[in-house]
Amino acid sequence: MEKNLVIAISGPPGAGSSTISMLLAKKLKLRYLSPGKTYKSFLDEKEAKAALDFWKTKFGSSKKLHHDLDNEQIKEAKKGSIVICGKLSIHFLKNLSNCKVWLDVPLKIRAERTAKRDNIPVKTAQRQILERQNLERKKWKDMYSFDYFNQKKLADIVLKGGKMKAEETVQKIIDYVT
Repeated sequence: MEKNLVIAISGPPGAGSSTISMLLAKKLKLRYLSPGKTYKSFLDEKEAKAALDFWKTKFGSSKKLHHDLDNEQIKEAKKGSIVICGKLSIHFLKNLSNCKVWLDVPLKIRAERTAKRDNIPVKTAQRQILERQNLERKKWKDMYSFDYFNQKKLADIVLKGGKMKAEETVQKIIDYVT
């Protein structure tokens, strides 16, 4: 495997980017970084609600926090040998990554996964995902002047989620980079 391999994985909330990224990093024996995991380390509620609530705080929506997270992923990408999973990773790593992946998963499936993970009703999960997604899109558009869903156009691979298992998704990415 190429020493300087950098893979950026992104997608909407609940798309499974963390799961896919961790599994991919393990299979390829690469480092793993999730700026969102750092962000979520401030949370102590169920993940979907906590992320939404944190965005609503002054600190959670501060430009400084988000710029620090962005700079951290850029710094780590420059070292190479890493899979980075972040909502803005395709954008910020477009010139540093060998492979940019957008996970395109329907809301219904994202809500079902989130409901199962957080042990909440599917309708609640769907409402939380949509609210978070809309809030992220607005806040990041204000901060960076682009809609993060447009990263799909910059991706080397767009994987339609929902029908493939995590292992199958990972294998498609491995096939692309090898």
